[in-house]
Amino acid sequence: MNIITPFFQQCTQTPEATAFAEEGQTLTYADFKSRIEKIAAFLQAKQVQSQCIAIALDRGINAASAIYGVLSAGAIYLPLDIKNPATRLNFIIQDAQPSYIIGQGEAPAWLDKTELWLDIGALLCTTAENITPTDVDPSALAAILYTSGSTGNPKGVALSHQALGNFSTWAGQTFAINHQDRIANLAPFHFDLSIFDLFTSLANGASVYFLPSRLSLSPSRLTVWLADKQISSWYTVPSLLSFIALKGALNTTPLPHLKRILFAGEVFPTQHLIKLANLLPETELYNLYGPTETNVCCYWQVDRTRLNIEHTIPIGLPACNAQLTIGTDSGELQVNSLNNFSGYWQQGKLQALSPATYPTGDKVSLNQYGEYDYHGRLDRMLKCSGYRVEPAEIEQCINQLEYIESSAVIGIKDSTSGQRPAAVVVLVTGASLAEAIKPLRQLLAPYMQPCKFVVVDNLPVLSNGKTDYQAIQDLFNN
Repeated sequence: MNIITPFFQQCTQTPEATAFAEEGQTLTYADFKSRIEKIAAFLQAKQVQSQCIAIALDRGINAASAIYGVLSAGAIYLPLDIKNPATRLNFIIQDAQPSYIIGQGEAPAWLDKTELWLDIGALLCTTAENITPTDVDPSALAAILYTSGSTGNPKGVALSHQALGNFSTWAGQTFAINHQDRIANLAPFHFDLSIFDLFTSLANGASVYFLPSRLSLSPSRLTVWLADKQISSWYTVPSLLSFIALKGALNTTPLPHLKRILFAGEVFPTQHLIKLANLLPETELYNLYGPTETNVCCYWQVDRTRLNIEHTIPIGLPACNAQLTIGTDSGELQVNSLNNFSGYWQQGKLQALSPATYPTGDKVSLNQYGEYDYHGRLDRMLKCSGYRVEPAEIEQCINQLEYIESSAVIGIKDSTSGQRPAAVVVLVTGASLAEAIKPLRQLLAPYMQPCKFVVVDNLPVLSNGKTDYQAIQDLFNN
């Protein structure tokens, strides 16, 4: 079982249908298959089966070609966020130990291990015909998605072909994806929302249209693009949908082709969801829930009659045939699903996890409809614009700065991104805050940059000596 086998089966049925479209470039299923075969032929000759291959490309046709080529060769794809600081990228590469890194052109200046670099342009100039996807065991790894780690460093969530395939099949059936669908992609490929865009789409004969990143800053132009491309399905984050509901000119830009919007990654502010639901009365809306380790394990089709500005929306019913339980004492949601990850990828190998049930760290309860309601994190993890962010990783970066003695990071509410990191710092005597934090721009991804700083003489502590995060939270609430 290979996650991309359904694509090859679809290729025989609709070879001339559009697979991908990206700003002036359109590929048919047959065109895309040809690209895949060239990349896979090179990698198969290098005997990379079960090895990790990093992808250092922005989302788009080239990145999708590389991912499918890697999977066709029986290898594991690791998508990098090339907008991240060099220190973070090199940490991931050193930890993941990929056999190769596929990128564009010559090796970039930030890369320490330039000998691993492969230019996708050169790969696509090779000749290959009728490469059959390598058959792999369902438990074999397909993807490694690095997320913010609780130890202070990124960690790789390892996902099997079975995990990706189980979600892809469920999503295709649940949302009735077919050859008439045009799916908008804005989710970067290192974000688990992209699994729907990459695999559910082509397994069901749909077309994927890459939404230009610049339009995410111009909601009215974004809605015009959705209308112009006749997009029928879009899976994205609530913060962007809130922005569109407020400033997307939906009252003057009808979207008659938009059948469904799926959203996940953070809590959708109910007042913004109500506005979106009213502006798009014919569009089905779905709240999808699940950490990267489980992908989607719960979903709720938005019932417009039940939306109430005073209540958050449910995360709903089990998805993907997941078995869900709630911890008796903690109220923690625990997930047993074929979607569940295989373990964490560390130091170039899989650190497998034996328990079949994954504890999400999220507190939930059952409501009167038998649906799950979400009540927040049991630990400190933040959700910022759909990204999972561990405050410990930000603290580690801040604490290594020359003029910082110590720090603590918490999350504060933000109307557009759900949450934003905020930091309390203790400065070296005589240092200025502006001078002390200036290097952070090169150390942290944009969504991990603290939006506010408070300088204190000492971090508040509890009686046991641990940092008093509630006291720190109060500093930003006052």
